[in-house]
Amino acid sequence: MQKVAKQIPLLDLKAQYQTIKEEIKAAIDEVLESGNYIMGPAVKKFEESLAEYCGVKYAIGVANGTDALLLTLDALGIGPGDEVITTPFTFFASAEVISQVGATPVFVDIEPDTYNLDVTKLEAAITSKTKAIIPVHIFGQPTDMDEIMEIANKYNVYVIEDACQAIGATYKGKKIGSIGTAGCFSFFPTKNLGGYGDGGIIVTNDEELARKVQILRVHGSYPKYYHSMIGYNSRLDALQAATLQIKLKYIDQWNQKRREKADFYNQSLKDLSIQLPFIKTGREAVYHLYIIQTEYRDELIQYLKENGISSGIYYPVPLHRQEVYAELDYTEGSLPESEKAALGTLALPLYPELTTEDQEYVISVVKDFFARKGN
Repeated sequence: MQKVAKQIPLLDLKAQYQTIKEEIKAAIDEVLESGNYIMGPAVKKFEESLAEYCGVKYAIGVANGTDALLLTLDALGIGPGDEVITTPFTFFASAEVISQVGATPVFVDIEPDTYNLDVTKLEAAITSKTKAIIPVHIFGQPTDMDEIMEIANKYNVYVIEDACQAIGATYKGKKIGSIGTAGCFSFFPTKNLGGYGDGGIIVTNDEELARKVQILRVHGSYPKYYHSMIGYNSRLDALQAATLQIKLKYIDQWNQKRREKADFYNQSLKDLSIQLPFIKTGREAVYHLYIIQTEYRDELIQYLKENGISSGIYYPVPLHRQEVYAELDYTEGSLPESEKAALGTLALPLYPELTTEDQEYVISVVKDFFARKGN
């Protein structure tokens, strides 16, 4: 294929900003004029809006998605001697927070088609030390929540949904994040609902859990200067809350555009020897990333780069094979589907503002690559 001057990013945050620039500027000005920069009305308003959006009673803003997971574990009393089950094919924070509270992560392999935790292997991983399960709705694809909740209820363990990549996704009509004991979201700029900096939130219907998290995020203090817990400095900034409030109006529209573009990829690439995203019945995914899998992953990434197209690897090393978890004694091949996915998956450009022309170009380059491979 002839090289062209155009450059197509994996994600274009500037393009999104241009569509809502005046609203964002007005929201920021309002916060600056108010003098309330930490907590305050903007945060409270966004918490209420997000709780309503997710269909839960409580939403507690925190500094980032990692803290959302961490404070939830802490508030549930999980610590040294406990085990928490999660997936090894996800961003490091999903396991990192387990270690940070002193508990031990237990990894269960993934399904080869959805990349989500394989629930058929879940029950075998539960021991007397298991206190919680952290399922990750990876890449915005809802995982098997009915089966997970059934097993969790059977063994009386908590379910903390890592929904950091899945805001707006639904499982059998329920918003992701609203099904487990708690749901945790990230507002990192690259997320479907992203701020202009770090941010996160915890959603739950558990009043006691919500109260504890509210105390933990302000140094374990309630009322102010009276400390009943060792807490954290983890608050959602008012500026982030105000801008997220604007973006929340558009999230369903943006997610729908992602689904439409994902469908276009699916139809256009279906005859090639690549594994396309698979969404189970009864779920509505939000395609935080559009992930394909091929044995020619590294060659394809290089070919895309040569033709001005950015792509990404999510994730190159599964968590059970990370150096920091060597002491857990997971050997190579112990969780084969996660290891296979780490070697073969890549993300193609996908965002609401991606033009049809640019997407068609991406598709043509991918097809040309496989034509050269004889596919």
